[in-house]
Amino acid sequence: MEKVNDSISLADQETVARFAKALSHPTRIEILVFLSSQDSCFFGDIHDVLPIAKSTVSQHLKELKDAGLIKGEIETPKVRYCIHKQNWEIARKLFYNLFDVFDGDGLVC
Repeated sequence: MEKVNDSISLADQETVARFAKALSHPTRIEILVFLSSQDSCFFGDIHDVLPIAKSTVSQHLKELKDAGLIKGEIETPKVRYCIHKQNWEIARKLFYNLFDVFDGDGLVC
């Protein structure tokens, strides 16, 4: 994930795009903010805590999990949800590198 010649590798571009797609919906941001506010993994149904329909929550959790930003493990009868800390750190660094490619100095247009 090193920045080389002010560019981002193709693999990193694909990874940051996958993370960005998962972050592109306000409800997913709300879910991530909620999960990050928990002292430990959340055991329960997020739709009971957030004012979101159960089917909507399920779809958004699937998108976040597929992108690797959260973990979800079934522990009958509930599911345990957590921020995927390693991938979150990767996302943070990739977004930093992306926004650092151009810092605004020398902007002509």
